[in-house]
Amino acid sequence: MSDATAAAAAASSTDPAVGLRAVVALRELQDSLEELQVTNARDQGWSWQQIADALRISRQAVHKKYRRLGL
Repeated sequence: MSDATAAAAAASSTDPAVGLRAVVALRELQDSLEELQVTNARDQGWSWQQIADALRISRQAVHKKYRRLGL
């Protein structure tokens, strides 16, 4: 079983300590995956607007979040 699968299962725990730790782990995984895919998209020539549309957020929000990557 992968860490992501275990975290997803733990997120529905009736123990709040377990469930909340799992939520944090899943949020961190999501952030890592999003950064990876934004980097991939920029490397392939996607505009900030295309990325924003795919993520369903504003162009300004995605640019602000990822400009530190120097993309």
